[in-house]
Amino acid sequence: MAEPQPAGIQEGIDPEGPPAPTGGDARKAAAALSTLDQRGEETSAPTKNIDQEALSNAINRLELSSGKITPGGEQQKEKEAEARKEKERRAKVKVDAGDVGLLVEELDLTKIKATELLRAHEGDAVRALRAFVTASV
Repeated sequence: MAEPQPAGIQEGIDPEGPPAPTGGDARKAAAALSTLDQRGEETSAPTKNIDQEALSNAINRLELSSGKITPGGEQQKEKEAEARKEKERRAKVKVDAGDVGLLVEELDLTKIKATELLRAHEGDAVRALRAFVTASV
């Protein structure tokens, strides 16, 4: 069993308090932390003065430099147009039912997935099989 504690001592509380900071940076950090603990008259969150125009300009520059957007949104439009053309091209590819059956049996795919795989490889079953096997590795 544990020994009884004297009445003046509480567990987990240092009677001397936290050690005083020694360096200049440590004093600044301690002062900043102590202001966080204090509760002022104001209970709402503090507001920050931010220049909204400067903030929006900085975000736009970041988006431009990362290549996500261009001033006219041309890059995104080009990608969407290429995706549409590719989808139309795949839809025009004729797929043999025997090739679909082969992919369904050998690769354990659904008929829809097997058809999509064949269309992506211009209806060539051998290329579709090779692409599926090498992508899985």
